Amino acid sequence: MELKLAGKTAIVTGASRGVGLATVRALVAEGVRVVGGSRTITAELKETGAVPVSVDLSTAEGAAELVERALNELGGVDLLVNNVGGGDGVELGGFLELDDAHWQGTFDINLYSAIRVSRAAMPSLIERKGAVVNVSSIGGSLPAGPPLAYNVAKAALRSFSKGLAEEFGPQGVRVNTVSPGPVRTAIWEAPDGFGGKLAAATGTEQDAFLDQVPAMMGMVTGQITEPEEVAALITFLLSDVAYSVTGSEHLIDAGAVKTM
Repeated sequence: MELKLAGKTAIVTGASRGVGLATVRALVAEGVRVVGGSRTITAELKETGAVPVSVDLSTAEGAAELVERALNELGGVDLLVNNVGGGDGVELGGFLELDDAHWQGTFDINLYSAIRVSRAAMPSLIERKGAVVNVSSIGGSLPAGPPLAYNVAKAALRSFSKGLAEEFGPQGVRVNTVSPGPVRTAIWEAPDGFGGKLAAATGTEQDAFLDQVPAMMGMVTGQITEPEEVAALITFLLSDVAYSVTGSEHLIDAGAVKTM
């Protein structure tokens, strides 16, 4: 399928690894010029050919700096992928263990980063009739914790996407949400990530625990989703092939969410 993305420009947040890195690679392969924002710049991100920008997207200053750099480097922004997330919000603690700092930090990286980057990029997106994809989580549909603050922030991100689509659709900007289930990224694979903490809490070796995740989560394919699968969906939604798709959420969860 010809996505007709060659020559376009994009910002991808959380670009150094996982879904963000896979998305950068997919867009570059389609001929898109990409600025990738991340707190840590990895060798893998540098190797993509994207312009790496080291910023803390949990802050207003970081979001403004990223968009300013992108506008200077690219001359304008056609596409935006608000992917950065997780952070300290992916914890096992119950509600009474979560203080204000935890909630604020979780919302800063999982919700406010998308709000701030979108606000800064929107004039260029309007001018170019661009597209936005916000990366949420099936946690937004299954808000019971843990991780409660993360799940609530991801639910809010879905609502934010819907509101943006409604407001800016008449000006030619499309906005959609992609909500993955468990994906083979650091959140699940790193010993200090959510998956590692769950494995430790159950006294299970981590690789063995990951093998059990599809069955535990009701993933009917029996396999954890790969980052490249999510990136492919994001890339399609950014393209004009999906021109009539806006204001919608797209699950990529191997059937884990059973509700209509």
